[in-house]
Amino acid sequence: MVTRVPPRSPRPRRSVRLLLASGAAALALAAGSVVPGTPLVPAPQEAQADDSGKTTLTVAVAQSVDSLSPFLAQRLLSTSIHRLMYDYLTNYDAKDNHAIPALATKWEPSADKLTWTYTIRSDSKWSDGQKATAEDAAWTFNKMMTDEAAATSNGSFVGNFRKVTAPTPEQLVIELKEPQATMAALDVPIVPKHVWEKVGDFSKFNNDTTFPIVGNGPFILTDYKVDSYVKLKANKDFWRGAPKFDEIVFRYYKDQDAAVAALRKGEVSFVAGSPSLTPAQAASLKTAKNIKVNDAPGRRFYALATNPGARTKDGTKFGDGHPALLDQKVRQALFMAVDRETIIDRVFQGHAVEGEGYIPPRFSEYFWKPTADQKLSYDPAKAAAMLDEAGYKKNGAGKRVGKDGKPLDFRILCHATDPNDKAIGKYLQEWWGDLGIGLKVDCIDNVSDPWYAGEYDLAFDGWSVNPDPDFVMSIHTCAALPAKPKESAATDNFICDKQYDELYAKQLAEYDPAKRADLVKQMESRLYDTGYMNVMAYPNAVEAYRTDQIKSITTMPSAAGNIYGQDGYWSWWSAVPAAGASSGSSDNGGSSTGVLIGIGVAVVVLAGGGLLFAMRRRSTAEDRE
Repeated sequence: MVTRVPPRSPRPRRSVRLLLASGAAALALAAGSVVPGTPLVPAPQEAQADDSGKTTLTVAVAQSVDSLSPFLAQRLLSTSIHRLMYDYLTNYDAKDNHAIPALATKWEPSADKLTWTYTIRSDSKWSDGQKATAEDAAWTFNKMMTDEAAATSNGSFVGNFRKVTAPTPEQLVIELKEPQATMAALDVPIVPKHVWEKVGDFSKFNNDTTFPIVGNGPFILTDYKVDSYVKLKANKDFWRGAPKFDEIVFRYYKDQDAAVAALRKGEVSFVAGSPSLTPAQAASLKTAKNIKVNDAPGRRFYALATNPGARTKDGTKFGDGHPALLDQKVRQALFMAVDRETIIDRVFQGHAVEGEGYIPPRFSEYFWKPTADQKLSYDPAKAAAMLDEAGYKKNGAGKRVGKDGKPLDFRILCHATDPNDKAIGKYLQEWWGDLGIGLKVDCIDNVSDPWYAGEYDLAFDGWSVNPDPDFVMSIHTCAALPAKPKESAATDNFICDKQYDELYAKQLAEYDPAKRADLVKQMESRLYDTGYMNVMAYPNAVEAYRTDQIKSITTMPSAAGNIYGQDGYWSWWSAVPAAGASSGSSDNGGSSTGVLIGIGVAVVVLAGGGLLFAMRRRSTAEDRE
C-alpha cells in the first residue's frame, strides 16, 4: 500500500498495473470471455432475507474514498471501486494474471511495435443505454495526454503516447513515440465521453454530483456518503454476465475491532482489515461459527520511507524533512537497526514474509533479492559505527548529536487506523533509542497533508503491486514529482534519481519478457542502494467473510490469493449468495435465473460530512494498487 499506499498503488492506484504476467502472452491476440478459476467454497448456510428479497454483500473497509473520479483516485478502495464501475481495455486472468479481453477483444502491434490496434467489443453499453465505443477510449486517453489534472492517477501510461484515434466505433489505434511494453496492461478505466466531456476542472471534479454514475462495469454506483459508505447495484447488462449479488456496499469503519464485531453479528458480510486483520483477530475468527478466514500470500509490501528532500519537477525545494536523512549512511544505519525477524514473528505473527526487494515474491518473475554483500542485515553495532562515520556521535548523555550540537531526533508518520504502524513504531523507538536517536511516532488519521507538504522525516509506506510492475516503479521517477509545492502528484516519496530513470525508460521499451524482468530487478537494486526506502515485510492478505451470507467467492490467484483489492473484479462479480442459490448460471458468468434470498443489511452512516474535494488524502500503506 503505499501508505500512500500510493500501491497506488500505488495507485493504485494505483493503486499500484496489469502486464504480461507471462511475458509473450501480452503480445498475443486474445479473444472471447475468460472465466476466473476455482473459488473458495465454504459450506453454505441459510441467510436471512430482507422484505424485498434483494441480496446485499456488505464489505467493511478501514479506508475512506479519496475520489470517485478515476482520473484522481489513488487509494486502493477507490481504484477497486472503479474496477467495478468501468471496464478497462484488458483484464487479468484470476488464475495466473495473464492479459485477457475486457473492453477490447483483441490487440495487436505493428511490425515496429509503435502502433497498436485494439478491437473494441460490440456488446458493451453504458448504464444510461448508450453504446460503449472506441471513441470513449480514445477520448479518455487523449484527455489524460492533454490535461495535467486528468493525468494525476494514471499519467505514466500515456506519457509515451504520440496519438490516439478511433477510426471506427470498434477500432482503437494508439501510436507510440517509443516501444512500450505495457500495451496489454493499460490499467486505465475507460469513461463515457458523452458524460465526461462536460466536466470543466478535472482537478476538482470528484464524480460525486449525480447518481447513479454512468458506467459499463459489473456494478453501477448508486449512492455515496463521505467516510461512511459506497453503494453499488449489479449491472444486469454487463457483457460478461450480471453479478450474483444484487447490491454491494462498502462500509467504512475507522475502528477495526468494530468492523470485526460487525462481522460476528452478521451486520457485514466481509472484513478486509486495515489493510489486513490482526493475528489476534484472525485467530479468534477461525473458531467463530459461519465465518471463513482467508490467509494467503498478498500483493503488498510494507516499508519505511525516508524524506529525500521534497521538491517539484523544476527543483523547487519545500517541506521540513530532517537534513541528516539526506546522508545515505544515516539512512542505511537506521535500516540496519531494524530487526525484520522480530517484526515478522511478533507483529505479523507469521502472517507475512520478511521483506527484501521492492516487488513481493508473489510476482516471481520480478522478485529481487539483494546480494549477501549488498544486504542491509540487522546489525546494530555496524549501524552505530556508520553513524559515527557520518559525524553523529553520542554525547555524554548517550544521545547522537550532529556537528551543530543538535540531537538526532526524527518524526515518523503513522496511520492511526493501522495497528501494525503503531506496534512497529514502538519497536523502532526502542531500537533507534539504543543507537541514541529519538523518534516521535505521529499516528494521525490524515497522513496526506503532511506527506504532500513534505513535512515528515520518515513514514510507514507500502503499495499493492500489480502483475505488471510499471506503475509501481513509475512513482519513483523524476517525472512523478509535483509541478507545484504541496500539490497532489504521482510521486510516492519525492525520489528523483537519474540512474533509476534511465533504467525505467529501458524497461518500458523492452518487449522481451526476460530482458525486461532483468531491468526491473536492476531498478529494485538501485532503489535499495539509495536507501530512501526499506521494505520490511510482505504481509499476507488476511481477511474474513460469513459463509451464511457468501456461499462462494473467487480469490486471485484462484488457487490461493486475496479477495479484497484484486487486479480485477473477480471476487465481487463471482460471489454467490449463501441461500437460495441461483440456478441456470452459465460458465461464462451469465446471470442467474432463480430466486435469490438475500441478506438485507442496512447501510449505517458512521461519520458523514465534508466535501469529497476536501477529503482527497494521500493514499496510504494499504491504499494504492
